Amino acid sequence: MSFRPISPDMTLLDAVHHYPNTESVFRAKDKQAGECILCKALFETIEAMTIRYGLDLEELIFDLEQASRENCTNQTGKK
Repeated sequence: MSFRPISPDMTLLDAVHHYPNTESVFRAKDKQAGECILCKALFETIEAMTIRYGLDLEELIFDLEQASRENCTNQTGKK
């Protein structure tokens, strides 16, 4: 799998589909959001979701990128 950068205009579904490790990043924000983010905002863009739930977009993108790189490393065996 080639690395596709996580971007604010990517939907949550696209992020989790391409990089399954990002699911844990979204789940970690459920308490702050007050509900299951993946249940309620799966088809929203990452940016729209952060606005909806008052989350820090830059911090979330950073965490998602870290998780997405782990997916690439796990699948290729390379860093």
